[in-house]
Amino acid sequence: MSESNINTVGIVGAGTMGSGIAELVASAGKSVVLLDIEESIAQDAVGKIEKNLGRLARRGKIEKEQVPLIASRIQATGDYGDFRGADIVIEAASEDMDLKKAVFAKIEENTEQSAIIATNTSTLSVTELAMSTSRPEKVVGIHFFNPAPIMKLVEVINTAKTSPETLEQTMEFAQSLDKYPIMAKDRAGFVVNRILLPMMNEAIFALDEGIATAAEIDNAMKLGANHPIGPLALADLVGLDVTLSVLNVLYTEYGDPKFRPAPLLKEMVRAGNLGRKTGKGFFEYGRK
Repeated sequence: MSESNINTVGIVGAGTMGSGIAELVASAGKSVVLLDIEESIAQDAVGKIEKNLGRLARRGKIEKEQVPLIASRIQATGDYGDFRGADIVIEAASEDMDLKKAVFAKIEENTEQSAIIATNTSTLSVTELAMSTSRPEKVVGIHFFNPAPIMKLVEVINTAKTSPETLEQTMEFAQSLDKYPIMAKDRAGFVVNRILLPMMNEAIFALDEGIATAAEIDNAMKLGANHPIGPLALADLVGLDVTLSVLNVLYTEYGDPKFRPAPLLKEMVRAGNLGRKTGKGFFEYGRK
C-alpha cells in the first residue's frame, strides 16, 4: 500500500456506499467521521459494519481482535462540525445535484481550507459541484464501486479547476486503501458507467425485440464474453430505477441516441419492478 498524508476522513451519507467506504477506510487504519441526517442512522450503520467485520473474522479473513478495533475508528455523527479536523470529506449522498450542492456548502463551512472535498458521484458533473464552492481547486471526484471494501477500482475525477496537488493527494489516498485508482476527465459516466450502461441497455433492447430470453442473453455474455454476471442480472442488482436514471443523465449530457433508455426499461420502472430490491426485475428473487 502507498503512503498517504490523509489520515482523518469524513463521509457524508451512511447508506450502502457511505458505510462501505467507512469500513474500507477504517480497515486501512484511518480515522472516520461518518455523518448522516440523524446521528442514529450513522450509529446503525456502524453496527452493521461491525457485524460485517464479524462475518469476515469468522471466515478467517481478518483477526477476531481486529473487529472492535476497526469499528472504534468510526465516529457516528449528525453534526457537520465534527469534520473540523478532517483531511478529506467524501460526499456519498443520493444522486441529486441540488442535494449534493447543499451538502458541499455544509462541508465547506465546517472544514479547514486545506481539506479536500470529494464526491462519490457516478454520473453527475464534478465541475458543477466544484464551482458551487469557493475552493474548486480542492474539489475532486473519487468514485468507489459497490461493495467498496471489495471492488478494486477507484475513478479519480479531474476537473478543469482541480489542482495537481489535490489530484496527487487523492491518488495516494486511494492507493493507501489498497485500491487501483485511474484518473478520468469530468465527463458523464466517467469510464466504467459510460461503457457499461449502454451494454446493459442494449441487452434490454435485445430482450424486448425477442432476440433471446433473459437467461439466454445473460448466459451468452457470461459464456461468450467471460463476464462474471449477465447484463440483465447486473441491471437487477444495480436497480432498474438507478439504471434508468444514469442512462437519462448520459443521454442528456451527450445528446447521443446510443444512450437512449430502452422502452422496456422505462415500462418496468413505471411498474415498480426494480430488480433485486423489489424481488422482481428481469428475473425473480426471493424477498427477504
